[in-house]
Amino acid sequence: MTAASADKPRRSRPVRVADAIKDWVVERNLQKGDRLPSEAELMERFGMAKGTIREAMRILEAQGLIETRTGPGGGSFIGEVTADRAKALLANYFYFNELSVADIYQLRRVLEPELAASLAGKLSDDQLAALEAVVAQYPEPAKTAEEERDQHVASLAFHRRLANFSTNPLLAFVVSFMGRILTDLTVYRQLYDPPNPELYEKGLAYQTDLIAALRDGRAEDARAIMRAHMETAEALMQRQEAQVLRRFIAE
Repeated sequence: MTAASADKPRRSRPVRVADAIKDWVVERNLQKGDRLPSEAELMERFGMAKGTIREAMRILEAQGLIETRTGPGGGSFIGEVTADRAKALLANYFYFNELSVADIYQLRRVLEPELAASLAGKLSDDQLAALEAVVAQYPEPAKTAEEERDQHVASLAFHRRLANFSTNPLLAFVVSFMGRILTDLTVYRQLYDPPNPELYEKGLAYQTDLIAALRDGRAEDARAIMRAHMETAEALMQRQEAQVLRRFIAE
């Protein structure tokens, strides 16, 4: 046994069987709603006892990959992992990795300008109105830490909403997920206290200008506005992060 394999955590038998079932599903290109073999058939196919198969199926069900139905016509069927569930699982993973503001913005600075450019001139009136409705939630600077927190959350919702308009599902997922974890980071590290009027004023101006560029189909302007927005937001958020850290140390 090599040192690397010795350090690698041993995976339980049900976990290995769950992975084998997933591989089997992918190989056969099964789709949502397709029925899986019965428990007896799975036992025979994978050469495992009933208890192991049942535990493997519970793992897959917890992941949202299968659905179990009872009664006539019941059984196990291919499920669908929703975007929200996938983001929740990933958020749990990154929660223990001590992400920083810089980590998140390293990706935001690359992806979000391209997202904005790709959507210029392609959004419907309803989609543009939806973005304007988000901006309308923060018409003036926050007066309290609680208002600042709500404004941060709403401002990040603007970016998630924009991402969801993308026709590229991977780009939409990644940008939306970054908005989610930055929201979580802002809330549990209290990066909204004290209120930051400069972040508010510049963020509002960038988002307003961006909507105009998207409406007019000005792709290069949309890219430049979003890039400046990300660079400014990163600098101000890092300043806020440092201020919170200093306050924590002082306490």
